[in-house]
Amino acid sequence: MRPNDRTGLAIFLSLVALSLFDAMGLVIKLLSERYSAMELSAWRNLFGLFPALIAVFASRAWHTAGRPIRIRQWKLALARGAIVTVAQLCFYISIGVMAFATASTITYANALFMTALAVPLLGEKVGWMRWGAVLIGFVGVLLIMQPGTDAFTPYALLPLGAALFYALVGVTARLFDDDVPSPLISLYSQVTAILVSTLIALSWGGFSPIQSWGDLGWIIAMGAFGGTAVLFLVASYRMTEQSNLAPFSYFGIPLAFLLGWLFFDETPWDALFPGAFLIAAGGLLIIWRERRLNAGARGLVNNARER
Repeated sequence: MRPNDRTGLAIFLSLVALSLFDAMGLVIKLLSERYSAMELSAWRNLFGLFPALIAVFASRAWHTAGRPIRIRQWKLALARGAIVTVAQLCFYISIGVMAFATASTITYANALFMTALAVPLLGEKVGWMRWGAVLIGFVGVLLIMQPGTDAFTPYALLPLGAALFYALVGVTARLFDDDVPSPLISLYSQVTAILVSTLIALSWGGFSPIQSWGDLGWIIAMGAFGGTAVLFLVASYRMTEQSNLAPFSYFGIPLAFLLGWLFFDETPWDALFPGAFLIAAGGLLIIWRERRLNAGARGLVNNARER
């Protein structure tokens, strides 16, 4: 367990972030008929800069540290911005061509990827039970994607790729020094994402004119939702172990289904179930095992103190 672990607050922030991400996804699907995924990624990052700036200037930790701009791991912070952009493109394209709940549900495999990536990147030990949970979750992903059948579409690989890259972003947040304010990390990544996504959009055909004031409002909202969600996730990842947050990410599965049904009249029951249940089961098994291990470690420490 991390020093100063604040699991309860981390869980709350992650749930708020997931709700904001789903709201952002709805806006992207709405706008995808008129604007490319590359354009939407660039706009999302540009308007997502404002929540990042507000968070930095409102951060007590940043002011206490003397308002630093340069951080020791600045290269890692910039690399995360490029990774975010790749994840965005994968996800945004998939939302435009797939049912909202289906694309969103596949991306929730990021919790499984986070468990796997925590081994080489964070040095966490993962036993056979948690590896088994990861396997169960990926069986659920395969059931949703249905490879080898007529229902399979190559586009289903895009949200899976997004899940991998989003997991990489989440795990690498734990690599930064503890005294670096989370908003500053987010700002570094946000600026990089703006530059990378803009270059991609320009090389892919440029930007389409904004067709209405309504579209502009939705684009601004998209950036605000996404920027705030990323900030909350960065903060939550640094407050507790990754496996403590993993199962709560599945809150987004029923929420995405509900939103897709309400706003786009999509009800992909056959595509989602039982695969979605297995994805959630894998994450729940991971958190159960992690808590058992943590409880055992605390018991050993207490016994040592009594002696």
